[in-house]
Order: sequence, then C-alpha cells, then structure tokens
Amino acid sequence: MLAGKLALVTGAGGGIGRAACQLLAEAGAKIVAVDANVTSAKETISLLAGSDHLARRIDVSKSSDVAATFDTIKEKYYSPPNVIVNVAGILKDNFLLKIAEEDFDKVFAVNLKGTFLITQKACQHLIDAGLPGSVINISSIVAKRGNLGQCTYASSKASVVTFSKCVALEMAKYNIRCNVILPGFVSTTMTDGIPEKVKTMFTSMIPMRRFGKPEEIGEVIKFLASDQSSYVTGTSVDVTGGFE
Repeated sequence: MLAGKLALVTGAGGGIGRAACQLLAEAGAKIVAVDANVTSAKETISLLAGSDHLARRIDVSKSSDVAATFDTIKEKYYSPPNVIVNVAGILKDNFLLKIAEEDFDKVFAVNLKGTFLITQKACQHLIDAGLPGSVINISSIVAKRGNLGQCTYASSKASVVTFSKCVALEMAKYNIRCNVILPGFVSTTMTDGIPEKVKTMFTSMIPMRRFGKPEEIGEVIKFLASDQSSYVTGTSVDVTGGFE
C-alpha cells in the first residue's frame, strides 16, 4: 500500500504519532520519526516493521532544526519525504483570564508555526524534486466546537485547519495534497492526566461511549498517505466516535 513511500512524522515519540509510524511502516513505508524527545523517537523506531528507518530530535518551532532535519533526510535517502504527518502539539490549558502570554506563544509556536515550517520545507523539497506528496496535519475536534479552558489550544488547532486548506489550494497544481484530521478524545499521554470523573463525563458525551485509540487515528492517516486517497485534498476528517 505504501511501498516506496518515505514518511516524516513529527510528534512520533508516542500516542498518535507512534501509532502512525507503526501503521505506515507495516504498509511498507520508510519512516523518519522526529520528536522533541529523541529517546522516545528511537523507541518508536525499535517497534517498526521493516528497516532503514530514522529517529531524530527536533524542535519544530525552530526553522534551523527543521532545515537540518530535511538536510539529514536528503543525505540518507537522496529524496525528500513524500508523506508528511504533522502530529507534534502541546497543551498549556487555562481559562482565558489566567492565560500567560508566554504559554500562548509556546502553544502557537509548536502547534501552528511548527506545522507551517515542516509543511513549507517539505513542499519546497517536493516541488524541487518534481515529486507528488501528501501532507496530513493533525488538528482537534475542539478546533470546531471550542472547549472550556482551551482558548489557546483550540484556536491554534483551528488555525491548522485553515492553514491546511490554503496549502491544499496552493499545492494542488504540483500534485501535493494536504488534508487535516480532527481527532476527538483519544487515549494518549495528553489525555492521561484528565481526572477520572472528568473522563467519565466526556465519555458520556461521546455517542460511541469510549475514547478513541491512537491506531484508529493512524488508520485514517494511512489512508490519506496512500494513493487510495489520490483525489482527496483540502478536506477535514473528524475521527471522534460521533462527538461534535
């Protein structure tokens, strides 16, 4: 399904990012797993089917880190990644009147700027090489509905949706697709810290009455990475168990 594909996955050290790496590798892709925690990225690589994968530390909010990552990829594989999965994201939740400017800036630096930097560099390399590609950006259902205490996170993820639509429009002529996935509540380290009584409340709001699994998001990523989605671009896919 993905034989011959080279996939760059950010936030690859766990959760949705790790699941994406595993499913893409099982489908035949080579994986470049990058994360702020290189130990976690290496752990992900150790779990993958196939060989010739790469783990690397990255701060996606720094253009120098992004450029160095793409240089390393070119040196190792002699080609840019033709599947790009932007999973890296952080939370700094607080209510509006208590949000620190520094926390606001940090969230947007990773969630939006990081997605921009990776996508821009990937698209430029693909255009230069004359290759098609698929960019898959991870947003969140709170981008559409908002959430108490998540002004910063929700607005950063809403920006990712609009950014992705713009990328799709601009890159279509180069046969580079860009789509965005909006997960609902998924069992990851990001949701592990939610108190049990709050989890119970959220679960009662989900028609399927459970949190999602990282691999359920990964399966959608795999589809969007493959040629089976060759006519899909500029769209958003909710993966929420029916939660809206």
